[in-house]
Amino acid sequence: MSDTITQAVKSKYGSVAASGLSTAHEGIKAVAEAFGYSPDELASIPAEANMGLSCGNPTATAGLRPGETVVDLGSGGGLDVFLAARKVEPTGRAVGVDMTPEMIELARNNAKKSGLTNVEFHLATIDKLPLADASVDCVISNCVINLAPDKAAVFHEIARVLKPGGRLAVSDIALKRDLPPELGDDLMAYVGCIAGAIPIEDYRRGLTKAGFAHVEVVDSGADLNAYAKVENQAACCPPPASTPSGLAVVDAGCCAVGPAAVVDEALHARLADLLRRYDVNDYAASVKVYAVKPR
Repeated sequence: MSDTITQAVKSKYGSVAASGLSTAHEGIKAVAEAFGYSPDELASIPAEANMGLSCGNPTATAGLRPGETVVDLGSGGGLDVFLAARKVEPTGRAVGVDMTPEMIELARNNAKKSGLTNVEFHLATIDKLPLADASVDCVISNCVINLAPDKAAVFHEIARVLKPGGRLAVSDIALKRDLPPELGDDLMAYVGCIAGAIPIEDYRRGLTKAGFAHVEVVDSGADLNAYAKVENQAACCPPPASTPSGLAVVDAGCCAVGPAAVVDEALHARLADLLRRYDVNDYAASVKVYAVKPR
């Protein structure tokens, strides 16, 4: 099942990378702003780096300083990497890690557009990071750890690459209560960040078990239905007659071009139907996660 999930996530996010979604679409911009990005931040990076996939803004709370090395897990088009690179300045280093080849290609193209010289992107899974032990000052991530089948392995990898005293600053999705079985068992719900989430207390416990101290997992109070705004972008496609599914990654297929336009409408329709009957906010939360590796 783990391999099935990984392949489904890789396939769906590969389609999103080819979809042409960007800050130039009002819906995509609205999603980013709803989860904490300022207009100035979005204007400072290539528009294609933002595809409406965030559930927070980890660079706003990571306390990044000039000269630091920061790593973004599941870096996508490079949104948080580019923002982090500006904060750590040329003396620092911003590294993106993503398992989807299409996302890495997009991010590297965006890096050329950005003019930043202190960024790099690596193709790898976040449970096997291509980084040396104790080589990183800060690890960030944005709505990605929930997609990893083996979260314990991810937590241990983060602890491995962080320097003593290094920190974790993550935006993610976590559960406030158990999902209904039909929602929790749906693979498309997993790809859309819902079913892969773990309870808030399990998140805390997992980081503590991995050796972290000062662990906090805080409900940001953000409305997860903000994802529905992605369907209101006039430059993409008209809003469907049915109620929005509320998941940017699931509905992005409507804006796809070329091969990415071939989407499985039956699967999309199933998830949309599930989310018409269940308010995601009743079960899940956008959380801010903080932790420190002891010295």
